[in-house]
Amino acid sequence: MGKWLGRGFLFSSALCALAVLAVLSIALGEIAGRGLPAFDLAFFTDPSAGAGYDGGVLFEILGTLILIGTALAASLPLAIGLALAATIYLPRPGLRRGALSALYAANAVPSVLIGIGGFIVFVHGLGWGKSWLGGGLLLGLMILPAEAVALIERIEALPRRYLDAAYGLGLTRGQVARSVVLRQSLGGLFSGALLGLARAAGETAPILFAAAVFSGAGIPRGLKESPVLALPYHIFVLAQDSFSPAGERHLWGAALVLLLLVASLSLIALPARLRAHEESRHG
Repeated sequence: MGKWLGRGFLFSSALCALAVLAVLSIALGEIAGRGLPAFDLAFFTDPSAGAGYDGGVLFEILGTLILIGTALAASLPLAIGLALAATIYLPRPGLRRGALSALYAANAVPSVLIGIGGFIVFVHGLGWGKSWLGGGLLLGLMILPAEAVALIERIEALPRRYLDAAYGLGLTRGQVARSVVLRQSLGGLFSGALLGLARAAGETAPILFAAAVFSGAGIPRGLKESPVLALPYHIFVLAQDSFSPAGERHLWGAALVLLLLVASLSLIALPARLRAHEESRHG
């Protein structure tokens, strides 16, 4: 009986995986087929024009890169601190499990709630208006749990003999964290950061409330009242308002650019994740 249940579970899992791959392939093929006709040099080098129906997506790409770069700069030091606190400095296993559970729960917070909170704090509370800095900080807050969890998992997978040898040499916990743990966990940190950025690049709600406008912005020149254009918000507005053939062409082209950006970040992170997994298995 157990043998047949195992085979049935394996068959069902394989069937579900094939169904997901089929749906994903259809979606990717549709986006690529409709978006590729928009690709030319001007599409990447010209600003958008004509209510977003014409021109290119130069400033949308630059704005997206500014936002995710700010998110990375804001979240990475905090992720390192949280991961080290949860694995090295918290003395009790119960506290470590509680910290990890809190990070998992924070990772599940809907992005629209983060966007509303950012609107209240940055736009109204601090008086920044729509600002690239506020949007980047919100995206950093959103991806912080994923980065911290990825680093925690990598640290916990380190062979115990590394830590025992370090403490046996008389190193303090700070020296162990800096010279042993972080050096051996860079793969987890790198992959967690890239996967977090891949998620941040496609988010609309946080930047809609705090950072992005549809037109009239370029490279930001200050902190307050300095919005940016961004691919997710650009696609969101075009998907709602565009009915002309030219607008539809621009919409699918922007969607393909965003898809390629997110896929690139995810693929770059994949080798580091696989290498970390192999090291934990053979460590």
